[in-house]
Amino acid sequence: MAQTIRRHLAVLGTAFLALASSLVAAGPAQAAMPFGQVDAATVATFQLRAGNSFAENDAAIKAVESQGAVTVRNATQVLTSGGRTGSNGLCHATGLSASLNPGGFCWDKADDTSNSYTDAGGWTPQGLTGSHDAQPDGKVDGRTAFLASWHFSRGMQTGGARVANEFSRVSLVNTEGGQIRYNHLLLVRPTVDANGKGGFTRVSSHSDGVVWYGNKLFVANGRWLQVYDLRHIWQVNSSTEAVGVTGATSSARWSNYALPLIGEYVTTADGGACSVGDASATAPKDRPCLNSLSLDRTGQDGLVSAEYKPGAAGGRVIRWALDAGTALPYGHATVAYSSPIWAMQGAATDGTSWFLAGDCPTGVGGGSGDPSGARYSCIHKAAANTAPHVLTTSPVYTQNLGYAPVTGRVWGLNERINSTDGVRVVFSIDKA
Repeated sequence: MAQTIRRHLAVLGTAFLALASSLVAAGPAQAAMPFGQVDAATVATFQLRAGNSFAENDAAIKAVESQGAVTVRNATQVLTSGGRTGSNGLCHATGLSASLNPGGFCWDKADDTSNSYTDAGGWTPQGLTGSHDAQPDGKVDGRTAFLASWHFSRGMQTGGARVANEFSRVSLVNTEGGQIRYNHLLLVRPTVDANGKGGFTRVSSHSDGVVWYGNKLFVANGRWLQVYDLRHIWQVNSSTEAVGVTGATSSARWSNYALPLIGEYVTTADGGACSVGDASATAPKDRPCLNSLSLDRTGQDGLVSAEYKPGAAGGRVIRWALDAGTALPYGHATVAYSSPIWAMQGAATDGTSWFLAGDCPTGVGGGSGDPSGARYSCIHKAAANTAPHVLTTSPVYTQNLGYAPVTGRVWGLNERINSTDGVRVVFSIDKA
């Protein structure tokens, strides 16, 4: 979820130093309140509504693919096509407890240091998923892979207007053989005109949480749950700033690939805004916000969403039933919890315990060495209806979390902007 403007301004124009490695002992939970279950009557009001978007987008996708300006690829073909080179291992200080055997990988220099608060703009990572979600055995065509979501924003460097969430993308990462190779896929909306001519436009989204489930990809954006199909990745035939199809030429803003939206669900029936947890006494409680996402394969498969509530507790964690046959939501929630974690950024479960990323308690999270004074985040652990405790400090501005059942590890990433040295990592820890 978004970092505050105040935090970002603190990093602009500053020459950053590499972070010093420092571990902080785990402390008590941010609040003594439990990770408490929401009453069933309220949960019954939570709905994901699909509308006509799937049929409309299907027609547009068929129109684009029939014209020959794009080549249809699948996830495996992209994973094995080379691309950018990251680095194996944690290349920056993370705050993760050594007792949890931390590991992970890093992006290349450009993606590690991209700055969305400059006039030119930049990409910021948000969500993380992978083959551990996509298939029960944790592999996609025998490979261990990951997928991250990003948003592109710009402005404010010289007092100009802020342009937020201008573009969205995901990155497919192949980690086989100890090498980190990845490609960016621009998220696009397929179109078809009155003459049947297909095209596509950019998707403007914060691209928060992301879950890879079968061939489907879920991307959270507030009240919207966007759905993509990784069997319909479009390899474009030109590399320019343009987005779309012109004659026989296709382009995806300097990316080699575009991924078209196949449909959307929405949490609000009247088109209004979503409402986070207990935002106010009068806020409607039946309009959950979809910020982070993770997958729960214990029992009936479920999509887990979590609400980000800046500077406060009370964001809800909601489990939505999934249909394994269609790899789509049934549309109803099965259970929900109100979280005592302040500024909760991610939530994942192994079926017994919950892992919650957010602010650290007072006195925990220092020693990050961040020039802006930003503290480490914390990963909290709780059982349903019990108070959380801090499992470990974690990278500055930790975002989404996920759980890999085959390995028993919790995965996450952070979004910190440091345009000199970079401080971004994709990390994993033992669940303890």
